[in-house]
Amino acid sequence: AQVPPIEKMDAALQTLTACKHLSLSTNNIEKIQPLTGLENLKILSLGKNLIKKLDNLDGVAETLEELWISYNNVEKLKGVQQLTKLRVLYASNNKIEDFDELNKLTELSKLEELLLVGNPIYTEAEEPNAIGSDYRLMVLKRVPQLM
Repeated sequence: AQVPPIEKMDAALQTLTACKHLSLSTNNIEKIQPLTGLENLKILSLGKNLIKKLDNLDGVAETLEELWISYNNVEKLKGVQQLTKLRVLYASNNKIEDFDELNKLTELSKLEELLLVGNPIYTEAEEPNAIGSDYRLMVLKRVPQLM
């Protein structure tokens, strides 16, 4: 028997105080609920959901090192800039179409991995994989710590 997909993150998550890696991928979650109490969380995996906004991340702003949000409906990166320890942001196959959204990553000094494949800013670029491509230059201009 198949387990029905999770549609909502609820307050029960706040009891997972020792949790280091929370995986809620491949569900029908539309909204990130407050993550208060998850003071040890380092990896939050929310890929393959229906998330549009990166809200309510302040509860893990001091600890989160990896955010996996690929295959969602995210257009804007607002909310990510408070994740001061973020090293990895997997945000492929979303709806990010404006390079200026990457300006929100400028202050994330520890960021070393960024995945944007499958977003309009990537798919509409000419030869985005080519070294020296306009796409790569636009990303590095906004997120120089990736160099």
